[in-house]
Amino acid sequence: MPTFETYRKVAHSAANMFTLVGDIERYPDFVPMCEALSVRSTRERDGRTIRIADMTVGYKALRETFTSQVLLKPDEYAIDVKYLDGPFRYLDNRWRFEPAGDNACIVHFYIDYEFKSRILGALMGAMFDRAFRMFTDAFEKRADVVYGRGGVEFAGG
Repeated sequence: MPTFETYRKVAHSAANMFTLVGDIERYPDFVPMCEALSVRSTRERDGRTIRIADMTVGYKALRETFTSQVLLKPDEYAIDVKYLDGPFRYLDNRWRFEPAGDNACIVHFYIDYEFKSRILGALMGAMFDRAFRMFTDAFEKRADVVYGRGGVEFAGG
């Protein structure tokens, strides 16, 4: 039952980081091991967005696709990911973005998961653990590209 949690201050606003992490269609461009992502459905309810998406992750010859419900809560700068189907017994993933002054925030990333198969867990577990440890860095680097270093938006950003 691997669990990983980190808090990291970044030089981007909570609103910008929330938007960036919520833009799940872009994950194949920069998220470690994410090879494909397709959104099955999107619906709005009470100012929140619920998206059902399939994500394919891979490393070398191994590929797995899983389905999740992504709940975007802009009023809280929070994103909750609920596992629906795939190779896991369960997966619990949460993002929180806490404002920390002008153009800065604390990014809280939490993930807890377990593979259904011990064999798959043995094959992919270490790889997933390494990838999850790189997630916050990958999102911060992406924010620098999209919003500019230091959180200042630039033309076309």
